[in-house]
Amino acid sequence: MAMLSVHTSPLHQPGTGDAGGMNVYIVELSRQLAALGTEVEIFTRAAQGGLPPTVELAPGVLVRHVDAGPYEGLSKEELPAQMCAFTHGVTQIWAGERPGYFDLVHSHYWLSGQVGWLVAERWGVPLVHAMHTMAKVKNAALAAGDSPEPAARVIGETQIVRAADRLIANTAEEAAELVRHYEADPMRTAVVHPGVNLDVFRPADGRAAARARLGLPQDALIPLFVGRIQPLKAPDLLLHAVRDLLDRDPSLAEPGRMVVPIVGGPSGTGLARPERLQKLAERLGLSRLVRFHPPVGQERLADWYRAASVLVMPSYSESFGLVAAEAQACGTPVIAAAVGGLPVVVRDQATGFLIEDHDPVHYADALGRFAADASLSARLGQAAALHACRFGWAATAAGTVSVYREATESHRFALRSAHG
Repeated sequence: MAMLSVHTSPLHQPGTGDAGGMNVYIVELSRQLAALGTEVEIFTRAAQGGLPPTVELAPGVLVRHVDAGPYEGLSKEELPAQMCAFTHGVTQIWAGERPGYFDLVHSHYWLSGQVGWLVAERWGVPLVHAMHTMAKVKNAALAAGDSPEPAARVIGETQIVRAADRLIANTAEEAAELVRHYEADPMRTAVVHPGVNLDVFRPADGRAAARARLGLPQDALIPLFVGRIQPLKAPDLLLHAVRDLLDRDPSLAEPGRMVVPIVGGPSGTGLARPERLQKLAERLGLSRLVRFHPPVGQERLADWYRAASVLVMPSYSESFGLVAAEAQACGTPVIAAAVGGLPVVVRDQATGFLIEDHDPVHYADALGRFAADASLSARLGQAAALHACRFGWAATAAGTVSVYREATESHRFALRSAHG
Protein backbone atom coordinates (compact mmCIF):
# COMPACT_ATOMS: atom_id res chain seq x y z
CA MET A 1 0.00 0.00 0.00
CA ALA A 2 1.13 3.55 -0.78
CA MET A 3 0.63 5.95 2.13
CA LEU A 4 0.91 9.64 1.25
CA SER A 5 1.98 12.32 3.75
CA VAL A 6 3.17 15.21 1.62
CA HIS A 7 3.60 18.15 3.98
CA THR A 8 4.99 16.45 7.07
CA SER A 9 7.22 13.43 7.49
CA PRO A 10 6.37 10.57 9.86
CA LEU A 11 10.01 10.80 10.93
CA HIS A 12 9.54 14.32 12.34
CA GLN A 13 9.06 14.99 16.05
CA PRO A 14 5.37 15.69 16.82
CA GLY A 15 4.84 19.14 18.29
CA THR A 16 7.38 20.84 16.01
CA GLY A 17 6.49 22.78 12.87
CA ASP A 18 3.58 21.08 11.10
CA ALA A 19 4.17 17.75 12.84
CA GLY A 20 1.41 16.74 15.22
CA GLY A 21 -1.24 14.11 15.81
CA MET A 22 -1.34 13.15 12.14
CA ASN A 23 2.32 12.11 12.29
CA VAL A 24 1.58 9.86 15.26
CA TYR A 25 -1.46 8.49 13.43
CA ILE A 26 0.51 7.56 10.30
CA VAL A 27 3.41 5.98 12.21
CA GLU A 28 1.28 3.88 14.57
CA LEU A 29 -1.25 2.86 11.93
CA SER A 30 1.51 1.81 9.50
CA ARG A 31 3.22 -0.31 12.15
CA GLN A 32 -0.03 -2.06 13.01
CA LEU A 33 -0.92 -2.59 9.34
CA ALA A 34 2.49 -4.17 8.76
CA ALA A 35 1.92 -6.44 11.76
CA LEU A 36 -1.34 -7.56 10.11
CA GLY A 37 0.50 -8.38 6.86
CA THR A 38 0.05 -5.20 4.80
CA GLU A 39 3.33 -3.77 3.53
CA VAL A 40 3.31 0.04 3.71
CA GLU A 41 5.41 2.54 1.78
CA ILE A 42 5.03 6.13 3.02
CA PHE A 43 5.80 8.89 0.51
CA THR A 44 6.75 12.27 2.01
CA ARG A 45 8.44 15.41 0.71
CA ALA A 46 12.17 15.71 1.39
CA ALA A 47 12.36 18.83 3.59
CA GLN A 48 16.18 18.92 3.75
CA GLY A 49 19.08 17.93 1.58
CA GLY A 50 21.12 14.77 2.05
CA LEU A 51 18.24 12.57 3.22
CA PRO A 52 18.45 8.91 2.21
CA PRO A 53 15.93 7.97 -0.50
CA THR A 54 14.39 5.35 1.79
CA VAL A 55 14.28 4.76 5.56
CA GLU A 56 12.88 1.65 7.24
CA LEU A 57 10.53 2.93 9.92
CA ALA A 58 9.64 -0.57 11.13
CA PRO A 59 9.60 -4.07 9.64
CA GLY A 60 7.25 -3.82 6.64
CA VAL A 61 7.12 0.00 6.76
CA LEU A 62 9.30 2.04 4.40
CA VAL A 63 9.51 5.85 4.23
CA ARG A 64 10.38 7.25 0.78
CA HIS A 65 11.68 10.82 0.49
CA VAL A 66 10.50 12.58 -2.67
CA ASP A 67 12.31 15.64 -4.05
CA ALA A 68 9.75 18.38 -4.73
CA GLY A 69 10.75 22.04 -4.54
CA PRO A 70 13.31 23.69 -2.24
CA TYR A 71 14.41 21.49 0.62
CA GLU A 72 14.05 24.13 3.33
CA GLY A 73 12.13 27.34 3.95
CA LEU A 74 8.93 26.18 2.26
CA SER A 75 5.77 26.65 4.32
CA LYS A 76 2.73 24.40 4.12
CA GLU A 77 0.86 27.22 2.37
CA GLU A 78 3.45 27.23 -0.43
CA LEU A 79 3.31 23.49 -1.07
CA PRO A 80 0.39 23.42 -3.57
CA ALA A 81 2.82 24.80 -6.18
CA GLN A 82 4.99 21.70 -5.68
CA MET A 83 2.24 19.09 -6.10
CA CYS A 84 3.11 18.42 -9.75
CA ALA A 85 6.75 17.80 -8.82
CA PHE A 86 5.75 15.53 -5.94
CA THR A 87 3.33 13.55 -8.12
CA HIS A 88 6.05 13.14 -10.73
CA GLY A 89 8.45 11.84 -8.07
CA VAL A 90 5.92 9.29 -6.80
CA THR A 91 5.09 8.00 -10.27
CA GLN A 92 8.79 7.74 -11.13
CA ILE A 93 9.33 5.47 -8.13
CA TRP A 94 6.27 3.44 -9.14
CA ALA A 95 7.60 3.09 -12.70
CA GLY A 96 10.58 1.19 -11.35
CA GLU A 97 8.38 -1.51 -9.81
CA ARG A 98 6.46 -4.39 -11.38
CA PRO A 99 2.91 -3.74 -12.67
CA GLY A 100 0.36 -3.95 -9.87
CA TYR A 101 2.98 -3.31 -7.17
CA PHE A 102 0.60 -1.12 -5.16
CA ASP A 103 -2.90 -2.36 -4.35
CA LEU A 104 -4.25 0.82 -2.80
CA VAL A 105 -3.44 4.47 -2.00
CA HIS A 106 -4.19 5.96 1.44
CA SER A 107 -3.71 9.74 1.54
CA HIS A 108 -3.67 12.00 4.60
CA TYR A 109 -4.68 15.70 4.58
CA TRP A 110 -5.84 17.54 1.48
CA LEU A 111 -2.40 18.12 -0.07
CA SER A 112 -1.74 14.37 -0.08
CA GLY A 113 -5.27 13.78 -1.35
CA GLN A 114 -4.58 15.84 -4.46
CA VAL A 115 -1.59 13.61 -5.24
CA GLY A 116 -3.47 10.46 -4.24
CA TRP A 117 -6.33 11.28 -6.58
CA LEU A 118 -3.92 11.46 -9.55
CA VAL A 119 -1.68 8.48 -8.80
CA ALA A 120 -4.55 6.15 -7.81
CA GLU A 121 -6.25 6.89 -11.12
CA ARG A 122 -3.02 6.34 -13.04
CA TRP A 123 -2.26 3.08 -11.24
CA GLY A 124 -5.85 1.84 -11.50
CA VAL A 125 -6.20 1.28 -7.75
CA PRO A 126 -8.66 2.58 -5.12
CA LEU A 127 -8.07 5.76 -3.13
CA VAL A 128 -8.82 5.95 0.60
CA HIS A 129 -8.52 9.42 2.09
CA ALA A 130 -8.42 10.83 5.64
CA MET A 131 -9.00 14.58 5.98
CA HIS A 132 -7.68 14.97 9.56
CA THR A 133 -8.83 18.60 9.44
CA MET A 134 -11.22 20.42 7.10
CA ALA A 135 -10.99 24.00 5.87
CA LYS A 136 -14.70 24.74 6.22
CA VAL A 137 -14.78 23.41 9.78
CA LYS A 138 -11.66 25.36 10.81
CA ASN A 139 -12.93 28.57 9.22
CA ALA A 140 -16.20 28.26 11.12
CA ALA A 141 -14.33 28.24 14.46
CA LEU A 142 -11.35 30.55 14.01
CA ALA A 143 -9.46 31.78 17.02
CA ALA A 144 -9.00 35.54 17.38
CA GLY A 145 -6.14 36.67 15.16
CA ASP A 146 -5.91 33.39 13.27
CA SER A 147 -5.89 33.30 9.46
CA PRO A 148 -8.69 31.54 7.54
CA GLU A 149 -7.91 28.60 5.29
CA PRO A 150 -7.72 29.63 1.61
CA ALA A 151 -10.43 29.00 -0.99
CA ALA A 152 -7.98 26.78 -2.91
CA ARG A 153 -8.00 24.32 -0.03
CA VAL A 154 -11.80 24.22 0.05
CA ILE A 155 -11.88 23.48 -3.68
CA GLY A 156 -9.16 20.84 -3.32
CA GLU A 157 -10.98 19.10 -0.48
CA THR A 158 -14.23 19.09 -2.44
CA GLN A 159 -12.46 17.42 -5.38
CA ILE A 160 -10.93 14.75 -3.14
CA VAL A 161 -14.27 13.93 -1.51
CA ARG A 162 -15.73 13.29 -4.95
CA ALA A 163 -12.74 11.27 -6.17
CA ALA A 164 -12.04 9.00 -3.18
CA ASP A 165 -13.41 5.46 -3.13
CA ARG A 166 -13.65 5.69 0.65
CA LEU A 167 -13.28 8.47 3.22
CA ILE A 168 -12.13 7.70 6.77
CA ALA A 169 -13.46 9.99 9.52
CA ASN A 170 -12.16 9.96 13.08
CA THR A 171 -15.61 10.31 14.63
CA ALA A 172 -19.29 10.22 13.68
CA GLU A 173 -19.32 14.01 14.05
CA GLU A 174 -16.52 14.33 11.49
CA ALA A 175 -18.38 12.00 9.13
CA ALA A 176 -21.47 14.20 9.48
CA GLU A 177 -19.35 17.30 8.74
CA LEU A 178 -18.06 15.67 5.55
CA VAL A 179 -21.64 15.09 4.43
CA ARG A 180 -22.87 18.52 5.56
CA HIS A 181 -20.02 20.70 4.29
CA TYR A 182 -18.72 18.69 1.32
CA GLU A 183 -21.71 16.59 0.23
CA ALA A 184 -19.78 13.36 0.87
CA ASP A 185 -21.58 10.11 0.13
CA PRO A 186 -22.47 8.56 3.51
CA MET A 187 -22.13 5.09 1.98
CA ARG A 188 -18.49 5.82 1.12
CA THR A 189 -17.67 7.39 4.50
CA ALA A 190 -16.47 5.18 7.37
CA VAL A 191 -15.76 6.02 11.00
CA VAL A 192 -12.54 4.63 12.48
CA HIS A 193 -11.30 6.07 15.78
CA PRO A 194 -7.56 6.82 16.04
CA GLY A 195 -5.68 4.96 18.73
CA VAL A 196 -3.19 5.29 21.55
CA ASN A 197 0.01 3.34 22.10
CA LEU A 198 -1.12 1.68 25.32
CA ASP A 199 2.33 0.15 25.89
CA VAL A 200 3.83 3.65 26.24
CA PHE A 201 0.90 5.70 27.53
CA ARG A 202 -0.14 3.98 30.76
CA PRO A 203 -0.24 4.91 34.46
CA ALA A 204 3.05 3.01 35.10
CA ASP A 205 4.61 3.94 38.46
CA GLY A 206 2.31 6.91 39.08
CA ARG A 207 2.32 10.64 39.57
CA ALA A 208 4.84 10.95 42.39
CA ALA A 209 7.55 9.06 40.51
CA ALA A 210 6.93 11.05 37.31
CA ARG A 211 7.15 14.35 39.20
CA ALA A 212 10.38 13.27 40.81
CA ARG A 213 11.89 12.43 37.41
CA LEU A 214 10.80 15.80 35.96
CA GLY A 215 11.85 17.84 38.99
CA LEU A 216 8.31 19.01 39.76
CA PRO A 217 6.94 19.74 43.26
CA GLN A 218 5.04 16.78 44.65
CA ASP A 219 2.00 18.61 46.02
CA ALA A 220 1.53 21.27 43.33
CA LEU A 221 -1.49 21.81 41.12
CA ILE A 222 -0.08 21.12 37.64
CA PRO A 223 -2.34 21.99 34.69
CA LEU A 224 -0.50 20.80 31.56
CA PHE A 225 -0.70 21.93 27.94
CA VAL A 226 0.73 19.66 25.22
CA GLY A 227 0.61 20.55 21.54
CA ARG A 228 1.67 22.90 18.81
CA ILE A 229 1.73 26.53 19.94
CA GLN A 230 -0.69 28.26 17.59
CA PRO A 231 -4.00 30.14 17.98
CA LEU A 232 -6.03 27.07 16.92
CA LYS A 233 -4.80 25.14 19.98
CA ALA A 234 -5.45 28.12 22.33
CA PRO A 235 -2.63 27.77 24.89
CA ASP A 236 -3.19 31.48 25.64
CA LEU A 237 -6.64 30.59 26.98
CA LEU A 238 -5.00 28.36 29.60
CA LEU A 239 -2.79 31.24 30.73
CA HIS A 240 -5.78 33.57 31.08
CA ALA A 241 -7.62 30.88 33.05
CA VAL A 242 -4.63 30.45 35.39
CA ARG A 243 -4.53 34.22 35.94
CA ASP A 244 -8.23 34.17 36.82
CA LEU A 245 -7.67 31.28 39.24
CA LEU A 246 -4.82 33.17 40.96
CA ASP A 247 -7.04 36.22 41.35
CA ARG A 248 -9.50 34.02 43.24
CA ASP A 249 -6.82 32.27 45.32
CA PRO A 250 -3.52 34.22 45.49
CA SER A 251 -1.98 31.51 47.70
CA LEU A 252 -1.58 29.34 44.59
CA ALA A 253 1.23 31.68 43.51
CA GLU A 254 3.33 30.62 46.51
CA PRO A 255 6.38 28.44 45.74
CA GLY A 256 5.48 24.80 45.16
CA ARG A 257 1.72 25.42 44.96
CA MET A 258 1.27 25.52 41.14
CA VAL A 259 3.33 24.88 38.00
CA VAL A 260 2.01 25.31 34.44
CA PRO A 261 4.08 23.36 31.88
CA ILE A 262 3.66 24.17 28.16
CA VAL A 263 5.16 21.31 26.13
CA GLY A 264 5.35 22.02 22.39
CA GLY A 265 6.72 24.28 19.69
CA PRO A 266 5.38 27.07 17.44
CA SER A 267 3.39 26.01 14.39
CA GLY A 268 1.12 27.41 11.69
CA THR A 269 0.27 31.08 12.24
CA GLY A 270 2.09 30.82 15.56
CA LEU A 271 5.40 30.79 13.65
CA ALA A 272 4.94 34.49 12.82
CA ARG A 273 5.22 35.40 16.53
CA PRO A 274 6.96 32.48 18.28
CA GLU A 275 7.58 34.52 21.45
CA ARG A 276 3.94 35.64 21.78
CA LEU A 277 3.00 33.14 24.50
CA GLN A 278 6.06 33.92 26.63
CA LYS A 279 5.25 37.63 26.45
CA LEU A 280 1.66 36.92 27.43
CA ALA A 281 2.86 34.98 30.48
CA GLU A 282 4.98 38.00 31.46
CA ARG A 283 2.10 40.45 31.03
CA LEU A 284 -0.17 38.25 33.15
CA GLY A 285 2.45 37.96 35.89
CA LEU A 286 2.85 34.21 35.40
CA SER A 287 6.52 33.96 34.43
CA ARG A 288 7.46 32.16 37.68
CA LEU A 289 4.72 29.55 37.24
CA VAL A 290 4.78 28.83 33.52
CA ARG A 291 7.52 26.54 32.22
CA PHE A 292 8.06 26.24 28.47
CA HIS A 293 9.49 22.95 27.21
CA PRO A 294 10.27 21.87 23.64
CA PRO A 295 8.51 18.80 22.20
CA VAL A 296 9.71 15.47 23.58
CA GLY A 297 9.60 11.82 22.55
CA GLN A 298 6.78 9.53 23.55
CA GLU A 299 8.39 8.00 26.65
CA ARG A 300 9.19 11.42 28.11
CA LEU A 301 5.80 12.77 27.06
CA ALA A 302 4.11 9.96 28.98
CA ASP A 303 5.93 11.17 32.11
CA TRP A 304 4.61 14.70 31.57
CA TYR A 305 1.07 13.33 31.35
CA ARG A 306 1.53 11.22 34.50
CA ALA A 307 3.00 14.16 36.40
CA ALA A 308 0.11 16.51 35.58
CA SER A 309 -2.93 17.07 37.78
CA VAL A 310 -4.95 17.65 34.64
CA LEU A 311 -4.37 18.16 30.91
CA VAL A 312 -5.99 21.31 29.50
CA MET A 313 -6.98 21.22 25.83
CA PRO A 314 -8.93 24.38 24.92
CA SER A 315 -8.66 23.99 21.11
CA TYR A 316 -11.02 25.76 18.74
CA SER A 317 -11.06 22.72 16.45
CA GLU A 318 -9.93 19.09 16.86
CA SER A 319 -10.78 16.24 14.51
CA PHE A 320 -10.16 13.78 17.34
CA GLY A 321 -7.91 14.98 20.16
CA LEU A 322 -5.15 12.40 20.34
CA VAL A 323 -3.36 14.27 23.14
CA ALA A 324 -6.46 13.95 25.33
CA ALA A 325 -6.58 10.20 24.71
CA GLU A 326 -2.87 9.81 25.53
CA ALA A 327 -3.18 11.75 28.77
CA GLN A 328 -6.16 9.69 29.91
CA ALA A 329 -4.31 6.46 29.08
CA CYS A 330 -1.66 7.66 31.56
CA GLY A 331 -4.34 8.13 34.22
CA THR A 332 -4.66 11.91 33.90
CA PRO A 333 -8.04 13.65 33.56
CA VAL A 334 -8.69 16.29 30.91
CA ILE A 335 -10.35 19.70 30.73
CA ALA A 336 -11.22 20.17 27.07
CA ALA A 337 -13.28 22.28 24.72
CA ALA A 338 -16.42 20.48 23.58
CA VAL A 339 -15.40 20.63 19.92
CA GLY A 340 -14.82 18.08 17.16
CA GLY A 341 -13.88 14.64 18.47
CA LEU A 342 -13.12 15.71 22.04
CA PRO A 343 -16.61 14.77 23.35
CA VAL A 344 -15.86 11.22 22.11
CA VAL A 345 -12.45 11.10 23.78
CA VAL A 346 -13.41 12.79 27.07
CA ARG A 347 -16.40 11.62 29.11
CA ASP A 348 -17.74 14.76 30.74
CA GLN A 349 -17.85 14.60 34.56
CA ALA A 350 -16.36 11.08 34.48
CA THR A 351 -12.85 11.35 32.94
CA GLY A 352 -12.66 15.14 32.93
CA PHE A 353 -14.71 18.20 32.07
CA LEU A 354 -15.93 19.50 28.71
CA ILE A 355 -16.27 23.27 28.35
CA GLU A 356 -18.92 24.52 25.90
CA ASP A 357 -17.20 27.82 25.07
CA HIS A 358 -13.81 29.51 25.10
CA ASP A 359 -14.32 31.77 28.11
CA PRO A 360 -11.23 31.55 30.38
CA VAL A 361 -13.49 31.99 33.40
CA HIS A 362 -15.13 28.63 32.74
CA TYR A 363 -11.74 26.92 32.42
CA ALA A 364 -10.71 28.59 35.69
CA ASP A 365 -13.89 27.19 37.28
CA ALA A 366 -12.85 23.66 36.25
CA LEU A 367 -9.25 24.18 37.41
CA GLY A 368 -10.58 25.48 40.72
CA ARG A 369 -12.26 22.13 41.34
CA PHE A 370 -8.85 20.42 41.17
CA ALA A 371 -7.30 23.09 43.39
CA ALA A 372 -10.05 22.65 46.00
CA ASP A 373 -10.07 18.83 46.01
CA ALA A 374 -6.67 17.14 45.98
CA SER A 375 -8.26 13.71 45.43
CA LEU A 376 -10.25 14.71 42.32
CA SER A 377 -7.38 14.15 39.90
CA ALA A 378 -6.79 10.58 41.09
CA ARG A 379 -10.52 9.72 41.05
CA LEU A 380 -11.13 10.99 37.53
CA GLY A 381 -7.76 9.68 36.38
CA GLN A 382 -8.64 6.12 37.30
CA ALA A 383 -11.77 6.29 35.16
CA ALA A 384 -9.80 8.02 32.40
CA ALA A 385 -7.27 5.18 32.17
CA LEU A 386 -10.06 2.61 31.82
CA HIS A 387 -11.85 4.73 29.20
CA ALA A 388 -8.68 5.17 27.11
CA CYS A 389 -8.21 1.40 26.79
CA ARG A 390 -10.87 1.36 24.07
CA PHE A 391 -8.61 3.46 21.82
CA GLY A 392 -5.83 0.96 21.07
CA TRP A 393 -4.10 1.14 17.66
CA ALA A 394 -4.80 -2.55 16.98
CA ALA A 395 -8.52 -1.76 16.81
CA THR A 396 -7.78 1.24 14.56
CA ALA A 397 -5.78 -0.92 12.16
CA ALA A 398 -8.44 -3.63 12.05
CA GLY A 399 -11.11 -1.03 11.24
CA THR A 400 -8.89 0.52 8.57
CA VAL A 401 -8.26 -2.86 6.90
CA SER A 402 -12.03 -3.34 6.68
CA VAL A 403 -12.29 0.01 4.88
CA TYR A 404 -9.50 -1.06 2.50
CA ARG A 405 -11.40 -4.25 1.65
CA GLU A 406 -14.61 -2.31 0.98
CA ALA A 407 -12.75 0.19 -1.21
CA THR A 408 -11.04 -2.58 -3.18
CA GLU A 409 -14.26 -4.50 -3.73
CA SER A 410 -16.24 -1.44 -4.84
CA HIS A 411 -13.38 -0.36 -7.12
CA ARG A 412 -13.31 -3.77 -8.82
CA PHE A 413 -17.07 -3.72 -9.23
CA ALA A 414 -16.89 -0.25 -10.82
CA LEU A 415 -14.19 -1.41 -13.24
CA ARG A 416 -16.23 -4.49 -14.24
CA SER A 417 -19.31 -2.34 -14.75
CA ALA A 418 -17.38 0.15 -16.87
CA HIS A 419 -16.15 -2.66 -19.15
CA GLY A 420 -19.58 -4.24 -19.51
